[in-house]
Amino acid sequence: MKIALHQWAFRAFVVAAVLSLVAVSTEAQESGRRRLLSQAAPAYPKLARRMSLHGVVKLDALVAPDGTVKAVEVKGGHPVLAPAAVDAVRRWKWESAPQQSHEVVEVKFSPQ
Repeated sequence: MKIALHQWAFRAFVVAAVLSLVAVSTEAQESGRRRLLSQAAPAYPKLARRMSLHGVVKLDALVAPDGTVKAVEVKGGHPVLAPAAVDAVRRWKWESAPQQSHEVVEVKFSPQ
């Protein structure tokens, strides 16, 4: 009985280890650094200009295999600047790849 319990625990450990390796491998394939081919400059919001806001908006862009942006998620930055950054990144284009990827980008805003 004790041996069977140890064998079950060992098998469970091996299965968990294999599943975690598969998850890490998939994540590594989905997040990569593709070369950016073109990028649109963000429109500086009028409210941000009046307030003299500046800063960086951090975004996660889900890029399709053809290089177009499928979705954009704001990861940080001023809420007045974020919509302009999202609008700009939606028009960016990356190089083609065999599968979609997540590209982390930063859009900088300055009142000048």
